[in-house]
Amino acid sequence: MRLSAGDRVPADLRLIQADDLFVSQSIITGESAVLEKTAQALSALPRDYAAYQNTVFQGCSVIGGSGQGIVLAVGQDTVSGGTMQAPLWRKNGFDRGANSIAWVLIRFMAVLVPIVFVAVGLTKGDWFAAFLFALSVAVGLTPEMLPMVINACLAKGSAAMEGKQTIVKNINAMQGFGSMDVLCVDKTGTLTGDTVLLEYYLDVLSNESERVLELAYLSSRYATGVENHLDRAILRYGSFPGWDARLGEFQVQHPKLDELPFDYNRRCSSVLVGDEACNLLIVKGSIDEVCRRCSQIVHRGALHPFGADGLNSVHAVVDEMLEDGMKVLAVAYRPVTLQALTADDERDLILLGYLVFFDAPKASAASAIDKLNALHVHSKVLTGDQKSVAVSICRRLGIDTTAVLTGEALDQLTDNELPVCVERCTVFAELSPKQKMRIVQVLQDNGHTVGFLGDGMNDLPAITAADVGISVDTAAESVRECADVLLLKKDLNVLEAGILEGRKAFANMTKYIKITASSNFGNIFSIVIASVFLPFFPMTSVQLLLLNLLYDILCLVLPWDKVDDEACARPLEWSGRTLGRFMRFFGPISSFFDILTFGFLFFWLCPQICGGNFSVLSPEAQRQFVSLFQTGWFLESMWTQILILHLLRTQKVPLSRPSRPVMLVTLSGIVLFTALVFTPLGALIGLTTLPLRYFAFLTAVVVLYLLLVTVAKTWYLRRYRTLL
Repeated sequence: MRLSAGDRVPADLRLIQADDLFVSQSIITGESAVLEKTAQALSALPRDYAAYQNTVFQGCSVIGGSGQGIVLAVGQDTVSGGTMQAPLWRKNGFDRGANSIAWVLIRFMAVLVPIVFVAVGLTKGDWFAAFLFALSVAVGLTPEMLPMVINACLAKGSAAMEGKQTIVKNINAMQGFGSMDVLCVDKTGTLTGDTVLLEYYLDVLSNESERVLELAYLSSRYATGVENHLDRAILRYGSFPGWDARLGEFQVQHPKLDELPFDYNRRCSSVLVGDEACNLLIVKGSIDEVCRRCSQIVHRGALHPFGADGLNSVHAVVDEMLEDGMKVLAVAYRPVTLQALTADDERDLILLGYLVFFDAPKASAASAIDKLNALHVHSKVLTGDQKSVAVSICRRLGIDTTAVLTGEALDQLTDNELPVCVERCTVFAELSPKQKMRIVQVLQDNGHTVGFLGDGMNDLPAITAADVGISVDTAAESVRECADVLLLKKDLNVLEAGILEGRKAFANMTKYIKITASSNFGNIFSIVIASVFLPFFPMTSVQLLLLNLLYDILCLVLPWDKVDDEACARPLEWSGRTLGRFMRFFGPISSFFDILTFGFLFFWLCPQICGGNFSVLSPEAQRQFVSLFQTGWFLESMWTQILILHLLRTQKVPLSRPSRPVMLVTLSGIVLFTALVFTPLGALIGLTTLPLRYFAFLTAVVVLYLLLVTVAKTWYLRRYRTLL
């Protein structure tokens, strides 16, 4: 099996070939250090995983170089599969919300089902029948189609995103879009353009220096780590007229001997190249990190001590460029006799000069940020770049830079200070990958649903930790693998569409769970009352289950319903916090009309048709009485449940126009299920035909019910500001 920079190791491998292969084993050890791997046999059995120099483990990321290995173990037999007993994922907001909804329904069942069982058992004297009826009540209270409705809503949202050059890998990401209220973005390639330009190559006093470009070109040409924008900008000079032959010849004169790829702890990269007199160690990276390793500077061919105030002198030159939004790297070197490199060799360097890059903000980024703010999604910038560069870019995009937090300052915060500072700050600079992930987790602990957009290996931990991990199709393989959503173009405006589609899916899911649960609760509450006062079951177990099933089938059309613009204006909460309130408020209204129907059927319609009150009728007439009663309530329950869907699906009073599929399916359902009572199938489950005067009563009840719900809905909106 072959490995290259950017890959995620798919299995435990014994290396048989390794060319400057550097791997991050943080998933195994929890340490962020980058380790070099070789194919050499071990002299003794190591005590820790970091010492297995000829072995790479499943889940680790290849930072640089290449290699080949033989598979030792896969799946649960791997080190990661065998040692990580706990799941690697953490519950997101949707999971927590689903649990809270489930517990609300369970609590209602725990109260109502025993009441129904005892009431029916005491009044009817048949405890087995009471048990079956109570069991059907429990089933009737459950929204059985909830998993199907949720998946249909999410799938519809995912399909809609395909037309917007977006691939939704994880269907649950759509609900994350719907509830997301914080979006964390990397700077390079997201807020700024894909093309970074190398504007200047300067010596220590800001004079153009071709030597700086030559050494930087070697460093980038010989780099085997994950490709980045800066290296591509440097290598572009190799195709420029006048430079192509010169740099090509320079590369031939200085063959590569060894390499230490860039990592986010050292914040620099090193290559060892051959030279006529002696070998050269070339170091390229962060200004502060490279200068910290320097003891001398070179100017006009002469060496000078770096001095104690050397770093201040450097910043006096580069700070103005940084404040203008330029990205600046330092280039240093040292003549050596080494044939191989270690991190300890990056010392006593000679500072040669600087590389100045221009990374312009995207033209669409500012408008995209404004659109996200309008949707109440707060944007936070998490970047590894210098503070001054990040601040300059953010100011151009209209992002608040009043409070800026660096990685160094972040590590100094206490556990009590960290949540407050992370909440207050909008721009975070000079971050390590681990710090990006930490910020995401702190925001989640603060109660936010967090999305993260990034494309580099340094973004991988944060993408994995976020509720919605977003990347691009040009990112490294391991980043693409971990992302929930892949953008086929780096455009923040696509996220606006994703958020809106996610909120539509969320709204339609909420419609189903709240309306269905409240309707079912109303029916069950009616059953409790009827079971106490009626000498028979108000509806058989089969009829109750059929009613619940038919209604749930009709609700499968909800994913294709229209959603009010007001419902998409803010992040939506998937929680049981308001479900119980909604059920207790609208459920009893349904129960009132159920009881009204009970009275009409028991005291007027059924006695008229059967020839007297229930207690004085013959057994045959009593069976007809029961059948008429159960059919009457079956139709009333079905009509009210279906029609109330149109009122409670929208916050508009009395209602907004539903989508054509919803209108067609619900009206067809009423017609077909009403016709059911006139068919042999209806007779098979105990239903019978009803006279026309019942349908006149049913029409009046439905109209009164809809009017009362409209009034209640108006009061509910005025009291709680939201319906669903």
